[in-house]
Amino acid sequence: MQLRFGSRPVVVATSPEMAKQFLKTHDHVFSSRPQTAAGKYLTYDYQNVTWSPYGPYWRQGRKIFLYELFSSKRLESFEYIRADEIRAFTSRLCAIAKSGNPIVLKEHLSRLNLSIMSRTVLGKDYFSVAEYEGSIMSLKEFQDMIDELFVLSGVFNIGDWIPWLNFLDLQGYIKRMKAIKKKVDRFYDFVLNEHKAQKEGVEEFVPKDMVDLLLQLVDGSNDLEVKLNYDSIKAFTQWSSRSGYRA
Repeated sequence: MQLRFGSRPVVVATSPEMAKQFLKTHDHVFSSRPQTAAGKYLTYDYQNVTWSPYGPYWRQGRKIFLYELFSSKRLESFEYIRADEIRAFTSRLCAIAKSGNPIVLKEHLSRLNLSIMSRTVLGKDYFSVAEYEGSIMSLKEFQDMIDELFVLSGVFNIGDWIPWLNFLDLQGYIKRMKAIKKKVDRFYDFVLNEHKAQKEGVEEFVPKDMVDLLLQLVDGSNDLEVKLNYDSIKAFTQWSSRSGYRA
């Protein structure tokens, strides 16, 4: 069944047989997402694997995730992080229970996920529970930043479907996307600069986290089919962070 969403033609599979044609037989034709404002502003111009069009860059990114970042061996090497954070999580719950205060489990589970994700992907916690502790941002700011990315990635932006209205930004989504992009960009610039500084002067540097691995691919590998850049690292890191947060 063919529909029109604004100026965009949309084909809907209305039977299992047609769904098989889209998802299996002709998967490579229909696997690319439409190019929307969310992909442009939130994923460094479609450099995130989820948003990048099917082709050499997408295939290479998928291999990096499968064989470098999320291989069984790599995930096993981060087991100690998960164990550390679960111990800290249970200790916090016990302390609150002893004090007699109510426990809002959702908040503590969110903090657990963020801590595991941040240490695994970025190498350490880049947030603090209290703003005065001196980290780059507070826990709430970190949570709000990721939540805003999730919300804006799934909004129905009128300009995506009626392109000649896009410049008006009728719903204000593009303004919000640009604002969160600046905030995320500043955060990842800080993270990358810190990781690059740790590598300086070290002859045989051993990657300790996913950002280190991605920097190694960008700075030292000539075997890549498509050359990666620092925006690619930010896009891959962002995808890994968001996946871990929602896992």
